[in-house]
Amino acid sequence: MTTETPLRHWTFFSNHGHVLICLALNPDSRLRDVAASVGITERAVQKIVDDLEEAGIITRERTGRRNTYRLNVSVPLRHPLEAHRTVGSLLSIVMDRTAIKRIPSV
Repeated sequence: MTTETPLRHWTFFSNHGHVLICLALNPDSRLRDVAASVGITERAVQKIVDDLEEAGIITRERTGRRNTYRLNVSVPLRHPLEAHRTVGSLLSIVMDRTAIKRIPSV
């Protein structure tokens, strides 16, 4: 029998950041696929997408029955500690340059 304390699960990015990364990697993603990747409900993803759209970070374009998401990588980050950086600089931390160049932008 072990007395080790289980590791607490946490990450450096919020769910908003994870959803943003998913949409940057695949702008044609279905929200259910984003939810599965992030590990949250589809409803939570919908609320996050609404937040990102309201902040001007993403734009939804309807194509038939699907949405395509365009990113505005020049929007400054929201917290005062990071406001000197943009969404694009955040994405550059986790994406390679060729993937960033392929991001559909507003």
